Amino acid sequence: MKRFTFLPITLALIWTLNTYAEDWHTSKWGKDDTLGSINLITSESIVAASKLVKTGKRYALGQITSRETPAFGTRMFELFAVSHGGVFDGSGEPYKNNRMTTNDDWALVWFGVGSQIDGLGHIGIDHVYYNGNHVKDFFSSGGVKKLGIQDIPPIVARGVVLDIVAYFKEKDPSKVITINGLEMLKGGTAINQAEIDGALMRQGISIKSGDVVLLHTGYMEMADEDKALYMKTIPGLGVGGALYLASFDPVAVGADTFAVEVIPFENKDNAFEVHLELIPKRGIYILENMVTRELVADKAWEFMFVLGQARMQGAVQMIVNPVAIR
Repeated sequence: MKRFTFLPITLALIWTLNTYAEDWHTSKWGKDDTLGSINLITSESIVAASKLVKTGKRYALGQITSRETPAFGTRMFELFAVSHGGVFDGSGEPYKNNRMTTNDDWALVWFGVGSQIDGLGHIGIDHVYYNGNHVKDFFSSGGVKKLGIQDIPPIVARGVVLDIVAYFKEKDPSKVITINGLEMLKGGTAINQAEIDGALMRQGISIKSGDVVLLHTGYMEMADEDKALYMKTIPGLGVGGALYLASFDPVAVGADTFAVEVIPFENKDNAFEVHLELIPKRGIYILENMVTRELVADKAWEFMFVLGQARMQGAVQMIVNPVAIR
């Protein structure tokens, strides 16, 4: 059986995290750091992650993104295909003697639609971002000059998925609903330390420094059933749960919802507290709309996580399709 954290140690860790958070403007990786938790990835940790591959099965963690994908606020996704023959002269006629024709495409896209990574330049507190970077010193309408997505190196790490739905089925089945044969948590269900520890114990796994931690709530399917409800209320991390996960020093935390954290927020007077605790204060990345159902169906609790995002200069978030391999 895996060893789990005892409550007194946990309380001490969270006290330390809260104390650190009061003076969060300087990163523990130094005043010039721009990568945050990516620093936890080493050659040794990558080799260790590769040893988790036993079957070679691949899991696409990114959802298909389209005009129909629910998106936060005013975000949108519009893709346009262009069919033309004369790609060089715009004539529409097949090109040269071998009659070459092409299809191209272009898009009006917010990079925060669908499955995405939230970078360190995305979320700040009163205009101050990770490692004390003030927005006036790095923001440009043509793209940020620091903390951009393009600087994130490939993420290769041990990944773990926590089946929070199965935990609630055993401990509080009233929080689980079934739609079209698929089980999911009710919107507004908070995931905190007890739920995280319960899932870890149930699955017989532990979280290690440098991991990518994904939460399975099952709620992604609600986006197909009722888009308006999906955007109004979702299950997800509470602040206590975020602080608890942060105590393990993960590279990233994600879930199968558009915000990862619980909505409505635990404190109605505050917004996106989990984002604020993880990104600007601790440099921990957030992965939204991760496809987790197949991992859970296979009980693939741990795996090698691989992500190489599009390196768009000056972007602060990006549509992604990470891959889990076990």
